[in-house]
Amino acid sequence: MSGPENTPPKGNKDWEGLREIDRAIAENRLSKYQWQKAWADPWERKGLILAGLIAVGFVIYVAIYDGLF
Repeated sequence: MSGPENTPPKGNKDWEGLREIDRAIAENRLSKYQWQKAWADPWERKGLILAGLIAVGFVIYVAIYDGLF
């Protein structure tokens, strides 16, 4: 999906971050880009870890409550 019609025009303002997002959308890898940005931010990383722990805890709670263990 790259070609002369997809290349950004050269100008005085070079917005590298927006170009990367545009390229991610064009290559259909926006999810990977969002996960990388989220993992790079320390607060979001802590939030993702906390959400994962809560989800695992909930699954364990339901399994114990239903008598699976």
